[in-house]
Amino acid sequence: MKFPSPYTLNQIATIINAEYVGHDDFPVLGMNEIHVVEKGDIVFVDHPKYYDKALNCAASIVLINKKVDCPEGKALLISDDPFRDFNILTLFFKPFVQAQTNIASSAKIGKETVVQPNCFIGNNVVIGDNCLIHSNVSIYDNCVIGNNVTIHSGSVLGSDAFYYKKRPEGYDKLISGGRVVIGDNVDIGALCTIDKGVTGDTTIKKGTKLDNQVQIGHDTVIGEKCLIASQTGIAGCVIIEDEVTLWGQVGITSAVTIGKRAVVLAQTGVSKSLEGGAYYFGSPAEESREKLKQLAYVKQIPFILKKLEK
Repeated sequence: MKFPSPYTLNQIATIINAEYVGHDDFPVLGMNEIHVVEKGDIVFVDHPKYYDKALNCAASIVLINKKVDCPEGKALLISDDPFRDFNILTLFFKPFVQAQTNIASSAKIGKETVVQPNCFIGNNVVIGDNCLIHSNVSIYDNCVIGNNVTIHSGSVLGSDAFYYKKRPEGYDKLISGGRVVIGDNVDIGALCTIDKGVTGDTTIKKGTKLDNQVQIGHDTVIGEKCLIASQTGIAGCVIIEDEVTLWGQVGITSAVTIGKRAVVLAQTGVSKSLEGGAYYFGSPAEESREKLKQLAYVKQIPFILKKLEK
């Protein structure tokens, strides 16, 4: 998330009532999660296990819960609860604004685009030309939809990230201030759910096709001309490269990459990154021919045992 204009370190510290290490006028340009930060961004960290990673990432400002040595060229914001203060900043720069109508006045809808009855189009949504939005679709604030996109009934674009911190009193939600960005010529089936980024974008690139009942987590990037079949669940921060095929009921854990032109067969569980150009099956996923051989060997176990008993 980039701020509408540059802020100073002193201004940001005032918003969250935090101490800081660095010049008062140190420039702060935005805020983001660690996997997508850029120079000028704030990143937060609240566990010693990740201090080094945060202090050495591309972010220029680290929101941290302990005074540590500040790397050269960076600044620190010292907070007793970085998770809470990251939420405060999200709400400051991207506050929730109640829509006054089913189609917000600030939404921009392109030429020849059809929006069927009972849809919700939120604040600052942009929809391109020649799109078809079927009934009962909800497109939350700030989503961007390209040209020639079809979205079928009951789908939700821009729902919150499934991201929580466990506290003694229960779970504390990390507030989502990102977007969903859909490229040209994308088809989205019925009852799909696409979560917005926490501070960045959840992206589906041009030519990709989603079947019904597909879940896509926050900050995931899906490449061009992918096919994703029904009941597939994709966690947050996943990268799916171009022309990947995911068949029905595939489950993908967070922060993995699936390489270009990979094919993942039905009911496969992906727990680590997969190379492109190959077929995968099973849970955990393996090269499909090898996995099927293993299953064939397993079927032979009862016969082998019977022979051994004789």
